[in-house]
Amino acid sequence: MGKLVSQIFVSLDGVYQAPGGPQEDTRGGFEQGGWTVPYADEDFGGFVTEVFGSVDAFLLGRRTYDIFAGYWPKVTDPADPVASKLNALPKYVPSSTLTHPEWSGTTVLSGDLAKEVTALKERTDGEIQVHGSGALLQSLFALDLVDTVHLLTFPVVLGAGFRLFPEGAVPTAFRHSGGRITSTGVSIQSYDLAGRPEYGTYELPENA
Repeated sequence: MGKLVSQIFVSLDGVYQAPGGPQEDTRGGFEQGGWTVPYADEDFGGFVTEVFGSVDAFLLGRRTYDIFAGYWPKVTDPADPVASKLNALPKYVPSSTLTHPEWSGTTVLSGDLAKEVTALKERTDGEIQVHGSGALLQSLFALDLVDTVHLLTFPVVLGAGFRLFPEGAVPTAFRHSGGRITSTGVSIQSYDLAGRPEYGTYELPENA
């Protein structure tokens, strides 16, 4: 049984939109694309290399898939840890409109998302990684299909844009499984999903 592992970049106010460039995702008039770029360093690159070292398949949202497909097939250096995995390993894209993907190794999932992803997990031995793909990730969270999240929080507030956990998100508890801070202040934290939150109350001591 495979594990569904997410790697997602967010701002301090939870925005995931257009982390990699000004024109990456301008929906809603978003003009702050590329907000992660100033924080890239060796620590950040090292973590990304680690993540790509343990992937067996990719599950990508349509928007992220299109961005990746326009870039990574052109990176042909076999020593590139990201390109070599993205170009060689199976890629799955839930979509009702993508019919003839040109990127080699792509399979379109056009059926029920829960059934398709559950079947994908059952036939994959290792990690199925979701990179970016915020809207898809929200759907996967709602279906309790995500096993682990690598949440990379950047020290910037954007004040606009699509948020990873919007109002109405399914209440979810996480178990911290590791973390580090990069030299530029990016907080890289890994969480395993732990079911629903538990609740309590802070009561005064009886002798107060």
